[in-house]
Amino acid sequence: MNKLLAILVAGWMMQTAVGVSAAELRVGFVNTDRVFREAGPAIKAQKKLEKEFAARDQELQKMARQAKDLQTFLEKEGMTSTESERRNKERELANLNRDFQRSQREFREDLNLRRNEELALVHDRAKKTIVEIAEREKFDLVLEDAVYFSSKIDITDKVLKALADK
Repeated sequence: MNKLLAILVAGWMMQTAVGVSAAELRVGFVNTDRVFREAGPAIKAQKKLEKEFAARDQELQKMARQAKDLQTFLEKEGMTSTESERRNKERELANLNRDFQRSQREFREDLNLRRNEELALVHDRAKKTIVEIAEREKFDLVLEDAVYFSSKIDITDKVLKALADK
């Protein structure tokens, strides 16, 4: 009987201790999607990538126009052209399409690689900023991903402002 009483008292004390610590727990949430969309460093990174890849994008657009023009020529003039001219244009179109698809695939791969590099830098800066805010405002826990969060614990605006000030 004494053992049962001791177990019940210990359980009650643990429950009370958890209740007290939970009341003092300070939790924050940061919406990383918003940070990657709206933070100054993220916007700068996006503009940097656009500038870096603009020439290659224009070259791809030029290749697409050439392919479209060749396709239009073959549809309109293909029947009236000589057999060898039509075959040459078809071969040229096939080569252009193959080169276009290869260039487009390389472009996407390079762009994704650079985007991931830039976003990693933004994420590192954001993490440092979040830690600074958490330590300064005495948060016990700051989450980046959550299924649900209350606007009461959302500190995304503070993070965005702090990143803009840097």
